[in-house]
Amino acid sequence: MLSGSCACGAVAFEADASPAPIAFCNCRTCRKVSGTAFGANMSVPRNSFRWLRGEDRLISYESSPGKVRRFCGTCGSAMTAERLGNPDAAVRIRLGTLNTPICNPTFVGHIWRSEAADWFNPKQIVAEWPEAATA
Repeated sequence: MLSGSCACGAVAFEADASPAPIAFCNCRTCRKVSGTAFGANMSVPRNSFRWLRGEDRLISYESSPGKVRRFCGTCGSAMTAERLGNPDAAVRIRLGTLNTPICNPTFVGHIWRSEAADWFNPKQIVAEWPEAATA
């Protein structure tokens, strides 16, 4: 079981699915809606996904023909993306919304590197801190 919610808690979902491989999408649209170098996504079967609360608070955006992205209308959290018109299509969950820990994740890798941010290199190792850096 996977569960998640937006930043303000107004919208929540769950999916009767095991964690799927994670993809880091570097396309221009995922970068814009995530506000960062890439979107981290996991696909779950459409028939396993359901909104628990706040579906009426969702705002939808058709980013390309037939592809709808959903956001919390209160806090702006990017929640899901899916292709409409195909009941068998997967729902792509934005991993930043997950409340369920993912142990031993598997990865698809970085996709759409042809549209990647010029300032991000996934091969570059950078320093890490447990909280905000003091510099």
